[in-house]
Amino acid sequence: MTTEIVTVDIGGTHARFALASIAADGQIELGEPATLHTKDHASFQTAWEDFARMHGGHLPGGVAIAIAGPVGGEVIRFTNNPWVIRPALIPEKLGADRYTVINDFGAVGHAVACAGDEHFVHLAGPDAPLPAEGTLSIVGPGTGLGVAHVWRGAGEYRVQATEGGHVDYAPLDSIEDAILARLRQRYRRVSVERVVSGPGLVDIYEALAQMEHRAIQPVDDKVLWSLGTSGEDSLAAAAVDRFCLSLGSFAGDIALAQGASGVVIAGGLGLRIKDTLLRSGFANRFTAKGRFAELMATLPVKLITHPQPGLFGAAAAFAKEHLA
Repeated sequence: MTTEIVTVDIGGTHARFALASIAADGQIELGEPATLHTKDHASFQTAWEDFARMHGGHLPGGVAIAIAGPVGGEVIRFTNNPWVIRPALIPEKLGADRYTVINDFGAVGHAVACAGDEHFVHLAGPDAPLPAEGTLSIVGPGTGLGVAHVWRGAGEYRVQATEGGHVDYAPLDSIEDAILARLRQRYRRVSVERVVSGPGLVDIYEALAQMEHRAIQPVDDKVLWSLGTSGEDSLAAAAVDRFCLSLGSFAGDIALAQGASGVVIAGGLGLRIKDTLLRSGFANRFTAKGRFAELMATLPVKLITHPQPGLFGAAAAFAKEHLA
């Protein structure tokens, strides 16, 4: 028997919707996603109704929702859009008799647990599939820095989203000391997310410019990523390389802390800089853990390439909650 549901991935700017089919064996097939702008809709319900019109006015009675933010409590509010979701009212407002609401990076954890090997590419360590048992650490640099882990064993899995991106930033050389010093001028406490995230590239770039006594011109982080990955600007390229080093160090720290048997880098930023990561010092920094360097070298590190991990993972979370 196949179960049809709606799966949704809501961020600050976009809400992505898709129909999903969940087979009796747990295999998930996604329909063509529709991306709606949150600014164009007064509420999640009106966006839902817009998606329903795209499908003849009728949607399945199950819904899985991945949300960029905390999901506990009676009211879910978003940081970067004015929508409010009250989970208890989902059956009434959406006509859904079964629903799952999950943090967006928790949904990525479900995607990592359930996606096939074809949705991962090798970054570092042994070029072998992710182990079927043990803990998989997941690190996702994007607008912020997501961290989660998945435990797999005996045909089961469990996902735990965390706030690991907010641990202290740990510099490892004089250049990173300078980055930390610059950030401390603005923040009492500097978390690793201030450096290992998309917007963090601006602070890395400005710290490097300050070291070279260059005038610091305001530059958009998206422009910097383009200049750095293309090599058009040598200082931007140095900032991107420093980002890759810091990501490698942090991913290794998380793997040690979680007792990982494998590591996955997730998020759209990882996909965009895949080739740069492979050429960078990411792998060396990942294993540079002193007496544990040999252990770190045994861990496969992968990049998840599934085109819609949030939608896929939310559907997998629904299947685990309602169909297992």
